Amino acid sequence: MMNETFDIYTLLFLILAVVIFLRLRNVLGRRTGNERQPFDPYAAPDTKSNGASPGGQDKVVPLQRGREAESKEPAVNVEELLKKYAPKDSPLAKGLMAIVKSDPSFDPEQFLQGAKSAYEMIVMAFAGGNKRALKQLLGEDVYDGFIGAIDEREERGEKVDSSFVGIDKADIIEAERKKKSAQVTVKFVSQLITATTNNKGKVIDGDPKKVREVTDIWTFARDITSRDPNWKLVATEAAN
Repeated sequence: MMNETFDIYTLLFLILAVVIFLRLRNVLGRRTGNERQPFDPYAAPDTKSNGASPGGQDKVVPLQRGREAESKEPAVNVEELLKKYAPKDSPLAKGLMAIVKSDPSFDPEQFLQGAKSAYEMIVMAFAGGNKRALKQLLGEDVYDGFIGAIDEREERGEKVDSSFVGIDKADIIEAERKKKSAQVTVKFVSQLITATTNNKGKVIDGDPKKVREVTDIWTFARDITSRDPNWKLVATEAAN
C-alpha cells in the first residue's frame, strides 16, 4: 500500500515538473542561432537595415532640417552660403538674409530643387487641365487666372499636347520678406514641346515636333508664421 502511494505521488510530481519545464520553455524560448543581437546604443548604424527602426517602423527623415536644430555639425555661415546665389550686400542678398532670419530652415538650394519640381508639375497640370493639382500649388489669384484660361480653352474645344523636356536653368532673381510672407522669384529657362489644336484637330499654336525654349519668371510665397512648409506660386511673368 505504501509503495502504491509512493508511486502515485512520485508520478504526480514528475508530471508537474514536466508541465513547469514546458511552460518555462515556451516563455523563455529556445536559442536557434537567429536571435537579434542586443541593442547597443554606441554601435555604428547598420547600413543594411534600409533605415528601418526597431519594431519594423521606418524612420521619418526630414527633407530639410532647420539650422536651429541641435547638431554636432559646425554652425552654417549663412553669409558664405548666400554668396553662391547673390553678391554680398546686393538687394537679393539682403532679401535672402531677411528670409533666413525669419525662417532659419530656409535653404536656397533646397528651395530651388522644390521650385523646379513645382514648375514642371504646374506646366503639365495646366496643359492637361488638371485643376485639382493646380489647386495645391497655386495662390488664389494665380489659380483663378489659370482656371479661367483652362475653361476658355475647353469652351473653344481646344486641346494642348505638351511634353516637358527639362529645365536648363533656374536662378533666384528676387527675394523679400513682406510682413508674414516670404517671397522668392525664380527665372526658369526650360525646354518644352507643345502644340495647341482646335476642335477640328488642327494645330493653331506651337509645333508637336519642335522643342521650344521657354523663359518664365515666377514668384513663390509662403507664410513664415505657419507650420505648413509648402510654397505656392503667387505671380507669373513670361519673359518671351
